[in-house]
Amino acid sequence: MDWYINNPDWWGDVTGALLPHPRMLMMPGGLDRHFEGSEEEKPASFGSSNTRMVVPPSKNTSSQHKHPFKFLIYGRTGWIGGLLGKLCEKQGIPYEYGKGRLEDRSSLMADLQNVKPTHVFNAAGVTGRPNVDWCESHKTETIRTNVVGTLTMADVCREHGILMVNYATGCIFEYNATHPEGSGIGFKEEDKPNFIGSFYSKTKAMVEELLREYDNVCTLRVRMPISSDLSNPRNFITKISRYNKVVNIPNSMTILDELLPISIEMAKRNLKGIWNFTNPGVVSHNEILEMYRDYIDPNFKWANFTLEEQAKVIVAPRSNNEMDASKLKTEFPELLSIKESLIKYVFEPNKKT
Repeated sequence: MDWYINNPDWWGDVTGALLPHPRMLMMPGGLDRHFEGSEEEKPASFGSSNTRMVVPPSKNTSSQHKHPFKFLIYGRTGWIGGLLGKLCEKQGIPYEYGKGRLEDRSSLMADLQNVKPTHVFNAAGVTGRPNVDWCESHKTETIRTNVVGTLTMADVCREHGILMVNYATGCIFEYNATHPEGSGIGFKEEDKPNFIGSFYSKTKAMVEELLREYDNVCTLRVRMPISSDLSNPRNFITKISRYNKVVNIPNSMTILDELLPISIEMAKRNLKGIWNFTNPGVVSHNEILEMYRDYIDPNFKWANFTLEEQAKVIVAPRSNNEMDASKLKTEFPELLSIKESLIKYVFEPNKKT
């Protein structure tokens, strides 16, 4: 007995014998809590109500435990697609950009088999360069990507049991008798599109209606996207600040700096269906340009013109509407109103005066 007491290290480290058989890890309730992201560094426990064993966290948990998410993103060269990749890097979420073309089913299937994602994000699509007027003279190309491509991706994802987050558009509505301008009555998720003035909007309305039948799709209706990068030509603020004249109509808009992180959270929550993906409320062109003048350039000046005058310098009419964001606000109570979000995420960070 004295020999055992005086030579405790003779047997080596036998603490591993106290852990359950590896098969325990595959059983419901085994060590599940030890593998959830936020709990990774906390000791996990298991056992009966009478006994409780604490398993210390590994010093190298990141290499031993698989991340619960892996995203496959389409739209690498696009504005939103690029921002999504940066957000994934910031949050430490593994991701890859899709290599396949949306309308090529076999290439999409190859991407899924190679990447093995938990979620797919579709930020690819044709919006036209420099604007949606391009789509009026390139209808076949627009259909191929916005309709055929999006539907193909949704179908392939459904076959593999994968949720697809689709960045769609809210530019499929326009003010009408039941949703008049300035009334505060916004279009809701269940409302049917009533604006097909542009071919771009027509294809988007068409594909949204078809995607309603897919139970694996989360459709996000983005409108007039804005970000803190005021040098980006796709930024709505950048666009209107460079126009000679602008109309002055209140609209619902999407502040990407606030809403793109929310879209990632929506994927994590496996939210589905159609969502008005805008900040609550509306803001007019003049109100935005007034903020631009007050925060960015005190010498900035602009002029207005009417919708009738605008129609003479564009090929296709533009959508103007208010979206009801109450569904999104209920899910994310911290969501700011459009004017609050503009100040916090766009103008304060860029303030020069």
